[in-house]
Amino acid sequence: MTSSSISPGIPQSFGNYDYSEVKCLPEIWRLAAKRFSPIIALHDPHSDPEVQLSYKELYQEIQQFAAGLQAMGVKADSKVALFSDNSPRWLVADQGIMTAGAVNAVRSSGADHRELLYIYENSGSASLVVENLKTLDKLRSGLDDLSVELVVLLSDEEVSEDESLTILNYRQLMVRGENRTLQLAKQKPDSLATLLYTSGTTGKPKGVMLTHGNLLHQVNTAGKILKPEAGDRVLSILPSWHAYERAAEYYLLSQGCTQIYTSIRYFKQDLKEYQPNYMVAVPRLWESVYEGVQKNFRAQSANKQRLVRFFLGASERYVKAKRICNGLDLENSKPSGRDRLIARLQASTLAPLHSLGDRLVYKQVRAATGGQIKCTVSGGGSLARHLDTFYEIVGVPLVVGYGLTETSPIATARRLKHNLRGSSGQPLPYTEIRIVHPDTHQTLPPRETGLVYIRGPQVMQGYYKNPEATEKVLDQEGWFNSGDLGWVTRDNDLVLTGRAKDTIVLSTGENIEPQPIEDACVRSDFVDQIMLVGQDQRALGALIVPNLDALQKWVKAQNLGLDIPTEEDTERKDIDSEAIQKLFRQELDREVKDRPGYRSDDRISKFRLLLEPFSIENGMLTQTLKIRRPVVYERHRDIINRMFAK
Repeated sequence: MTSSSISPGIPQSFGNYDYSEVKCLPEIWRLAAKRFSPIIALHDPHSDPEVQLSYKELYQEIQQFAAGLQAMGVKADSKVALFSDNSPRWLVADQGIMTAGAVNAVRSSGADHRELLYIYENSGSASLVVENLKTLDKLRSGLDDLSVELVVLLSDEEVSEDESLTILNYRQLMVRGENRTLQLAKQKPDSLATLLYTSGTTGKPKGVMLTHGNLLHQVNTAGKILKPEAGDRVLSILPSWHAYERAAEYYLLSQGCTQIYTSIRYFKQDLKEYQPNYMVAVPRLWESVYEGVQKNFRAQSANKQRLVRFFLGASERYVKAKRICNGLDLENSKPSGRDRLIARLQASTLAPLHSLGDRLVYKQVRAATGGQIKCTVSGGGSLARHLDTFYEIVGVPLVVGYGLTETSPIATARRLKHNLRGSSGQPLPYTEIRIVHPDTHQTLPPRETGLVYIRGPQVMQGYYKNPEATEKVLDQEGWFNSGDLGWVTRDNDLVLTGRAKDTIVLSTGENIEPQPIEDACVRSDFVDQIMLVGQDQRALGALIVPNLDALQKWVKAQNLGLDIPTEEDTERKDIDSEAIQKLFRQELDREVKDRPGYRSDDRISKFRLLLEPFSIENGMLTQTLKIRRPVVYERHRDIINRMFAK
């Protein structure tokens, strides 16, 4: 069993600004308004008109929104559904609902209307806050059979006078709260704050009950990971309603940062324009930045590409030698004196080459990120080893965190001073990690793989109205079964190896964790996305979304005369040609064999190239860009069956 070295009974805050005496989340904004009054809290440069709210204005808007809700009859402890996406008004609504004493049930406005209606009904919501009329129209027919006392639009759109529902737009609600005295609700750390529904890749989504204490744990302990200064800039791209982004926003705003909203469309230009100091994102986003860099490299002359590869190769050997010197190499965590000496000599020899590579190549990569990053955080899934190494080489400080919606979500995280690449870091203060045998549930010693159990103040109360599901994952001692597989180092770093339910069992009886193999395969320039399959088969198979841009350049360089489809093209053309199939066979074999811990059963025997990427829009990715494996499997069941029939 591993745990933080801090006693669970001490109410201690680790950020630059202390909130350890705060009893509920809304109390933060009063203190923040005093501490950071003139600093810009929220900046949305892409809204029309552009929005900037200082900390003083943010606090005032939250108070006014809450008073408006109370004026319209919203009671303490009632449920309010909030279906909207990223904007300053989302945060005002989120905290306005809590300030009024109510509990919000949140989801993206882009989610399927059936899922949104289910959340509204299951949560017992009596009021509804939606992004705009478009969102309301999507739900309109299903609301007729539900109790809806109030609808609030976060837009300023005008509502038809003959509307049967009580609907106010944002400005109308703010007018209602302008001259009303806010009745402060008595909320404690164990008071329910929000219902956050899981993605529901199989069956109905479950409402995770998070308390004010759960969320405040994140605010008070995230300072172990990041210590921003007031006025630091944060670029926000993940869904605000998601547990990971919410925890990050609450903490960074509690420290006086300026949050700048961006999106996939504006991301690259906003990095350069706003030069963020901090950013939280998911592995898929770090992959896209990496791929953008690789695309720029591929556009260079052959000589320049060889030079870049030479520097990257030398720098990879350099940073790996430095890891051994610092005792931060996952494969050699306790190096001998001889190992350290050899590593120091190697690092010393390679340092000039790494420095030259930095001047000629890596500083351009940092410039593309704005050049001012103090630390970036990757969470919501495992980060492929080659990405971890790449960002270490180019000098972009990056740490990795781990957790689930059910843990508010952060349970472990790496620190800049103890950045063990390949791990998910050490537990946050007051948090315990325990590795147990999947069958016997007995605690396992360090370095043995088993199920990851988590206990701490951030663990949920349970699933709303679902005691059976709660009992399956939360025992009477407060241990939460994450469903993840992993092991711990002797220094209490958690190393994840996969999801228990994702394990592929071959007909030979071998258990294969797909994630590490998939992470290895996406190192190839030609593999954009990949999902392994092969349950009950003799060998592994893979569904691959190719990088068409890299593939087209390769075909041209080889003078093959093949017709490769574009991203907008749905025709397969020459994508299944013998030359392309041979290329992917070579790429998969090389990347799988080169990964640490390779076994012969890891080899991908069969594969199929897909032209439709996995995306949020087609339901094959979650909002945090993780593959929804059951959805992908069902969508391509016939392809998979034919693949293994050959």
